[in-house]
Amino acid sequence: MSEVLNTEANLSRVAACELTSEKLSIAGIRCAACVQLIEYSVAQLPGVERFKINPMTQKADLRWFQDQIELKRVIQAIVRLGYAAFPAHQSLTEYQQKAKKKALWRLFIAGFAMMQIMMYAFPAYLVPVPSVDGDLTPDLDRLLKLASLVISLPVVIFSAKPFFKGALRDLRHRHIGMDVPVSLGILLTFFASVWTTFFGGAVYYDSAIMFVFLLLGARFIEDMVKSRTNAALQILTQLPRSLVHKILAFPQDRNTIQVDPSTLQVGDVVLVPAGDQIPCDGVVLEGHSECDEALMTGESRPVLKQVGDQVIAGSINQHSVLIVKAECVGQETQLAHLIGMMENATLEKPRLVQIADKHASRFLIAIILIAIVSGVVWSFIDPSRAFWIAISVIVVTCPCALSLATPGVMSAAIGQMAKAGMLMTKGAAIESLAKVTHVVFDKTGTLSFGRLRVLETTWIREQIQGCDDIQALALRISGLSSHPVSKAVHEYSAERMTRSQQQRATSIELSSTKEFPGLGVEVQCLGGVLRFGRLEFALELSASDWQIPTRYVDKTISVLADQEGLIAVFVLQDSLRDDAIEVVQELQSSGKKVLLLSGDRLEVVRASAEACGISEYFAELKPDQKFDMVKELQAQGAIVAMVGDGMNDGPALSLANVSIAMGQGAPISQSRSDCLLMSNRLSDFSFAMRVSRLSYRLIQENLAWALLYNLIAIPAAVIGWLEPWHAALGMSLSSLLVVLNGLRVLRMEPAVMLFQTTNERN
Repeated sequence: MSEVLNTEANLSRVAACELTSEKLSIAGIRCAACVQLIEYSVAQLPGVERFKINPMTQKADLRWFQDQIELKRVIQAIVRLGYAAFPAHQSLTEYQQKAKKKALWRLFIAGFAMMQIMMYAFPAYLVPVPSVDGDLTPDLDRLLKLASLVISLPVVIFSAKPFFKGALRDLRHRHIGMDVPVSLGILLTFFASVWTTFFGGAVYYDSAIMFVFLLLGARFIEDMVKSRTNAALQILTQLPRSLVHKILAFPQDRNTIQVDPSTLQVGDVVLVPAGDQIPCDGVVLEGHSECDEALMTGESRPVLKQVGDQVIAGSINQHSVLIVKAECVGQETQLAHLIGMMENATLEKPRLVQIADKHASRFLIAIILIAIVSGVVWSFIDPSRAFWIAISVIVVTCPCALSLATPGVMSAAIGQMAKAGMLMTKGAAIESLAKVTHVVFDKTGTLSFGRLRVLETTWIREQIQGCDDIQALALRISGLSSHPVSKAVHEYSAERMTRSQQQRATSIELSSTKEFPGLGVEVQCLGGVLRFGRLEFALELSASDWQIPTRYVDKTISVLADQEGLIAVFVLQDSLRDDAIEVVQELQSSGKKVLLLSGDRLEVVRASAEACGISEYFAELKPDQKFDMVKELQAQGAIVAMVGDGMNDGPALSLANVSIAMGQGAPISQSRSDCLLMSNRLSDFSFAMRVSRLSYRLIQENLAWALLYNLIAIPAAVIGWLEPWHAALGMSLSSLLVVLNGLRVLRMEPAVMLFQTTNERN
């Protein structure tokens, strides 16, 4: 008995020690330094196993041991750092709206004050000059300075408050972030101007206020870019927010109660009216309707759902009521997994960004040291200028441009790709995609639709003994197999037959059926044996000899035959995607080497390659052979992008520098991919290639500009060529420049948008 109790106790302890995961939304993140500070502080808490922040979505992935720490303590630790934190399932809309309104007020007050103070400062810059009758009198000069002081106070107290809070937070935690030099520049300029207002000398209220206004403007534009991007991405997260109809005792009692979708459990039965989103992954128990699954599969046409069919969370029930049994709920649904991958897209940054982030703190410390040394040196040369030169150095070299160089570009790029249905699961893939030299395509399901279509039908005999409707017989037998060839023939036959013919087909009695995998189906009916499938398999019944015409050598042939020989011949082909040829030509014209690797027959692969203009193609490849070929390309120095959909593409996708899985592809290929082409349009892949190239170039330009600006501005400030207002203007304009340069990505719009914001749809 004691052993049993001990065992139970041990099991309880093990259960208590299990890892728990949660998504947190964090507000107030401004730069890489903020991310580093929060991640480091939370990681030091006992019981925290993993904590990683996505700077674009401002969401964090938290994993912790419940027996060691509570979620509340983690959130409190983040709040103590000066940031707002919430569980991700809680809506941040209200908080974000308040923050946006306050940001607009700060920007308005700073802008209004800047215009007024510039009016007061203008006479001081012009006087004395010959065109002005007399000099600026001391009393008027003092009055203008006092007016500037009064107008500056709201800006320093209210508008600049975010910079001061950030700086205090960083210093409290012995961390130097961007807000530290910004705050130093504002405060030193302001209080030095206050001193000179009462004791004589030049004032630079205009410099301080201009500094605040332009920085706030740059931040506001950056936030708007992120908001626009996240609006496109948040379409994915729009699981039902309204209450769902849960059936308590199906099928005995069909009464429903309305419950929150987050409370659903596996096994629950829900009623989904027409027009509602399906709240879970499950199976249809009753009803038939059509569902819009474009969100998950990229299929533009509604998909018929009836009893026994699987449904996906987030899809839209379009026509009639469905009763669904929940099989996966909450974070276990396919859509939730997709959302998780999307939210982690920017955790891995381009190499250039990693280098910049790594040296950001050192650069900030160097700025302060240079300013101090400059002030000390100038105190011996010209003591009256020493203080102002030190301020100019601090202001002009604030690394705002450096911190703003990449986030806006990354956000805009990922958002534009998402609109087209190209979902990035790894943000670092943007850099790799921009550098790709070789693009490797799979054929079936990638360059082609992956669905066989009947091109031609030849009826050898109009009737056989016991059956005067061969078409009805073909419909009946082809429906016995789930093989793609059988399904294609069945769909083709059904589309071309009347309802009475279809009913006649279902009435044909079959004595026995047997399926031969990879060959076809054999049935006994009408007093004889019939086979449907491969030519050589079907003709075994009659030992007849029928040669495939030369024009069909690259096509798929399926036949219906009995003991007397052929009855019907079906010619099928997997046709190329509508945009395949255009995309291949575009890639080749941009300097990319395009290859085709397929497991299909040589004749079929050759026909597809020639149609697309691909000179290098390989057929009848096994998964390990595809893997080896990608490895060989990389050994030769190639940067390879692999586009595939099937299970056999998994190894090659995992090895490629950039892997792109089709949205309709196998789960294993999607799990090993850096990008998901949810639209299944190859044109969106080429669009993503263009976006990545532009984005990477813009990041390079922004970082280069930030570096060049500092190389010019620092020496100029040190030798005294820049006044504080010059420094404020230069630094602020450089920050605006990199933000506006990043907005160029938004000018690239996909031809067709799979994911649109709510406003765009309305």
